[in-house]
Amino acid sequence: MSQKQLKNLLTDITGITVGNASCEQTRTGVTVIRCETPMVCAVDVAGGGPGTRETDALAPENLVETVDAIVLTGGSVYGLAAADGVISALGAAGAGFGLVNLPGVPKSPIIPSAVLYDLANGGDKNWGETPPYRELGRQALSSVSDQFDLGNVGAGTGALAGAIKGGLGSASVRTQDGFQVAALVAVNCFGSVLMPGTNRLWAEPFGQGDEFCRSGEEQKPAQFDLEDWGAAKVNPAARQNTTLAVVATDLSLTPAQAKRMAKMASAGMARAIRPIAAPFDGDVTFALASGTHTAPEVDAFTLARVGALAADCLSRAIGRGVMAATTIEPHLCLSDWRKNQT
Repeated sequence: MSQKQLKNLLTDITGITVGNASCEQTRTGVTVIRCETPMVCAVDVAGGGPGTRETDALAPENLVETVDAIVLTGGSVYGLAAADGVISALGAAGAGFGLVNLPGVPKSPIIPSAVLYDLANGGDKNWGETPPYRELGRQALSSVSDQFDLGNVGAGTGALAGAIKGGLGSASVRTQDGFQVAALVAVNCFGSVLMPGTNRLWAEPFGQGDEFCRSGEEQKPAQFDLEDWGAAKVNPAARQNTTLAVVATDLSLTPAQAKRMAKMASAGMARAIRPIAAPFDGDVTFALASGTHTAPEVDAFTLARVGALAADCLSRAIGRGVMAATTIEPHLCLSDWRKNQT
């Protein structure tokens, strides 16, 4: 039996769909990762300035083991309202956790969320008392699909990757024994995604196929000063930089195993962004396990494979998100940045 071709997206994991909504005027947006059926979820918060919602509920020792969706959003603290729009829509549809199943008692959709800071990227943020995020959350949920664009979309709309334009990225892999791992990321980091002194992405060594090929460009040696951070942001302030990620597998994991997957996957940020998890970063990695792959119980070695592959997919997704991003003046995308350096 032939396997379906991978799209190289998070939605290669059966049961996951993704929706994006963007506001070009304000240079911000929301990404919703929808679980068709509740999925085991865990989180690793690595950055020193995170903005999150419902992440405490994901601790393995706590009551709720599965989630209905995950929301990644711009807007800093204002963006947390994006989850309100998703919760109200899913709650009205009867989705969510029901501690007391009685008529007239609404269920509680479990939707952990994380925000990135895009308030100073040049967009019009004069929204007064009506920030756009609740409505953007509803729009993103209504557009969920197994296909989605990369770059300046969703939570990546106004994202900045160090000194260049960041964006939404995704990547996936299928192992020889048939299970799958995938990642989605909104790249809005303080650190640089480029090797100092070159125009090469840190993520390039992890590329599959022609993901990071650039014809006609001379490859410079990857040698650099350890104190040279290259194209990082200048004078970052607290809570103004964040890389938000979701990794997923189609294996069945326990909450504790999903937590280990999230922790291992966070290493993928360190391979593609330098430095990472700084005091002014809010870096967060969520891990989902759909359990749609028919495989025996996951042992420690298989879990190590899953975590390593998740890290690799996350590195690739970061590179793909930056490569897909387009210039929003005065912030140059990668291709325009390279032209300026030659």
